[in-house]
Amino acid sequence: MHDDDLIIRPARSEDERELAALNRAAWSPLSEVAPRPPEEDGVFDERHTPDQYLLALLDGRIVGYIRPVPATPLASNRHVRQIQGLAVDASVRGRGVGRKLVEAACAAAHAEGARRMTLRVLGWNTPARRLYESCGFVVEGSLAEEFLIDGSYVDDVWMARRLTD
Repeated sequence: MHDDDLIIRPARSEDERELAALNRAAWSPLSEVAPRPPEEDGVFDERHTPDQYLLALLDGRIVGYIRPVPATPLASNRHVRQIQGLAVDASVRGRGVGRKLVEAACAAAHAEGARRMTLRVLGWNTPARRLYESCGFVVEGSLAEEFLIDGSYVDDVWMARRLTD
C-alpha cells in the first residue's frame, strides 16, 4: 500500500452498512467491553452520527474508521477530544492504516481548536497501546480491574496526547 492509495474522509450516511460490517468483523474481547453487535445493528443513531467518523478507504472499500468526539458536552471541556472507537480490517492490519487514522483525527481536532486528544484502552490490548504510544500518546492513569471480561479483570488505561506545539 502506498500512501496515496489510502483515502481518509468523513463518513456519510450511505456508509452505514459497510461500516457496520467492519465494526462487527473487527469486534474482539481484546478491545471491546460490550457484547458483539447483532447482525442487524447499524452504527449510526442519535449519539453516533456520520459526522463523528473518519473512514479509511483502500480501492473504494472501507478498511478502517476512527471516532474522535468531544470528551464531554461541557463548554469548559471543549478543548478536549476523545477517541471513542478505532477499527482496522484484519486484511490490512500492520500497514499503517490505524496510524493514519489516529494522525488524521488529531490533525482535524487541532484544526477545530482542540488542545488534547484522549482515549481509553483496555490494559491487555498491547497492539492498540503500542500504536497509541507510537503516535505520541502517554498513559495518564489507570483504573485497576475496571472490567470483568470472559472471567478476567482488566484495567482501563487512560491515555492522552497534546495537540499543540
